[in-house]
Amino acid sequence: MTTMESETVSFTGFEGVNLVADVRGDPDAAPVLFMHGGGQTRHAWGRTAENVAARGWRTVSLDLRGHGDSDWAPNGDYSFTSFCADTIAVADALGRPPVLVGASLGGMAAMLAEGTSDREVSRGVVLVDIAPKTNPEGIERIGKFMQSGLGGFDSLDDAAAAIAAYTPQRTRSVNPDGLKKVLREREGRWYWHWDPLVISQGRNETIPERLQGLLDTALANITVPTLLVWGLLSDVVTPEGVADVLEKVPDAEVVSIDGAAHMIAGDRNDAFSEAVVEFLDRRIGVPGP
Repeated sequence: MTTMESETVSFTGFEGVNLVADVRGDPDAAPVLFMHGGGQTRHAWGRTAENVAARGWRTVSLDLRGHGDSDWAPNGDYSFTSFCADTIAVADALGRPPVLVGASLGGMAAMLAEGTSDREVSRGVVLVDIAPKTNPEGIERIGKFMQSGLGGFDSLDDAAAAIAAYTPQRTRSVNPDGLKKVLREREGRWYWHWDPLVISQGRNETIPERLQGLLDTALANITVPTLLVWGLLSDVVTPEGVADVLEKVPDAEVVSIDGAAHMIAGDRNDAFSEAVVEFLDRRIGVPGP
């Protein structure tokens, strides 16, 4: 597929936080907003956003607050509600309701944005290996991986080794240019490109029990076409979690990706892209102006 150039743009999120995104495609085309998982950046989608734009959509790959080139929250607010508010702010700035594609933390933000607003936010929702009911051991493994890099790495190769240990299903490769998109060098060490406060105070990608009722209500309020993309090797989303989403969201469907764990776009990018494009074409419709 022909390479499609991106433009880096900024959006104003909740409480004035500056949010950076890569935008591709016709400015007048229907938008698709991609939101990555915790500890990732807008580069986590591989070729998916590019492929979707090549099919006639306008794609927006966003760095969430505290991640990548977006601002760190000045008050340390990395609550689910702040990510939700950012999602609504960016969706409004696009001028027409986008399709929300959210992985893990980004998926939680998409669920809350679509299901708790009293007005139209999106035309559809794609949840990437995330559900309200998750496997606590899988969430704990994410937290340990994120915590393990807080002190930085001596080299890019050391960072690659940490990624390889977390993603044993992948063939290990060291791509310095790729790693430099998610790491920054400071005083001779390489650090993940996100605010350490993102995982402070026990924060993780599990909805606190006190908010579980809110999320259940949000899911029941989602009436737009919804797709759950599930990695069959995932230790985060379980069959019970999938069934819960399908029960609570009236218009939801699921696509299972063999050979993919929690970070589906990185594990099986071609299969993931195909699932997203097929859903957009079949359930959302013509992408052009």
